[in-house]
Amino acid sequence: MAQAAMGTTQQYNYEIIRKFAFMALVWGVLGMSAGVYIASELAWPFLNFDIPAITFGRLRPVHTTLVIFGFGGSALFATSYYIVQRTCQTRLYSDWMASFTFWGWQAAVALGAVSYMLGYTQSREYAEFEWPIDLLITVTWVVYFLIYVQTLRRRSQPHIYVANWFFMAFILATAILHIFNNLAIPVGMFSMKSYSLFSGVQDAMTQWWYGHNAVGFFLTAAFLGMMYYFVPKQAGRPVYSYRLSIVHFWALSFLYMWVGAHHLHWTALPDWTSTLAATFSIMLLLPSWGGMINGIMTLSGAWDRLRTDPIMLFLITALSFYGMSTFEGPLMSLKSVNALSHYTDWTIGHVHSGALGWVAMVTFGSFYHMIPRLYDTRLYSTRLVYVHFWLATIGIVLYITAMWVAGIFQGLMLRSFDDYGNLAYTFVETVAFLHNPYVVRALGGLFFLSGIVVMAYNVYMTIRNAHAEAAELEAKLAAKMARA
Repeated sequence: MAQAAMGTTQQYNYEIIRKFAFMALVWGVLGMSAGVYIASELAWPFLNFDIPAITFGRLRPVHTTLVIFGFGGSALFATSYYIVQRTCQTRLYSDWMASFTFWGWQAAVALGAVSYMLGYTQSREYAEFEWPIDLLITVTWVVYFLIYVQTLRRRSQPHIYVANWFFMAFILATAILHIFNNLAIPVGMFSMKSYSLFSGVQDAMTQWWYGHNAVGFFLTAAFLGMMYYFVPKQAGRPVYSYRLSIVHFWALSFLYMWVGAHHLHWTALPDWTSTLAATFSIMLLLPSWGGMINGIMTLSGAWDRLRTDPIMLFLITALSFYGMSTFEGPLMSLKSVNALSHYTDWTIGHVHSGALGWVAMVTFGSFYHMIPRLYDTRLYSTRLVYVHFWLATIGIVLYITAMWVAGIFQGLMLRSFDDYGNLAYTFVETVAFLHNPYVVRALGGLFFLSGIVVMAYNVYMTIRNAHAEAAELEAKLAAKMARA
């Protein structure tokens, strides 16, 4: 076993995957801790302590950046590097370039978080980085693209597995989105501040073209690549329909680019533009559910695994939340529903049902499968995987239920009129109503955070045991050689 593991390590670059996986968990714990804190600030405002650096306005982009780009991005680097090597049966194109992507990405995330707390921001959703950090991300991403393409070109298999199609779409689309959304004019060569090249409704349109496609390609297409590899692997069965996976890929890639303007219903954006976006949003339901059904049907004949395999629980729950979120999104893009939901916490609930239920859960399941194989060992504790699953699931349900209640009642209160045509509720009354749902939201976030802390401990102990086993085996081999 040890010799086989050594051969695999030499064949593939596992060291870079281990680094990205480690940092994904570090950023996950930090980012989710920031999320719980800002959720608590909304419920109990005194937690601001009148310190500018930790106010909600500054910590909120810290939370989104650490979770999306720190946790999610590092997880995607780790799993994409793992999958492309395993499916192409070749080593990554360049070890030093892979190391550059690691340090470049971690530096960008860390610098971004610090800069937000100091008050430097572009004020663009999911793109708050100022221009020097944007340039660092661009260079890192180009190197990532080159590594991926060259590794695919060096494959020993004639076929490119579907997961790699999704990862390539994610890399290319994210590059286009990042470059065009961040076109800006710096105030000065030595100034962190810059101003967007766009203005007015064009600026809003560009931002939400980016914002929704960041969700579509960074948080959906890429994690579908993860799903198409780890679900069949963990289930021990082939993908239910390879043809459906290709249809899913092309339909998703085409439709997603058109839907960003549904964030701008009832604004200065031309009505035909938002109507077109809503139309494509409804059409998006078909490939999204096609992918969900493909993942779930991969378990055909292996449903008994759900009783004995907690990793499969993570993966099937992630697919379920993917289906729910991709139904809710098109629903909220309808103008009649959007009139109620827009600018309310229903949107926050929707985002987190996807972010926590789909993105985080599929990542947890994938990591539980991958990390023991990276170290050629077994998970330290299967029981702790179950504990993590239930902590995460309870946390998600509390979170999104609280936000649905908050958002729907917000919308109804703000639209209510009395018999004389006056608003039935003042804005302050809607804020007062939100206190209890916000408390429940913070509690749900705390459950979810506790789950990833449990995972971090489980992974730490797994790695520690792997090192101990390797040291023991090395000592035995040395003793054997000495006797010989």
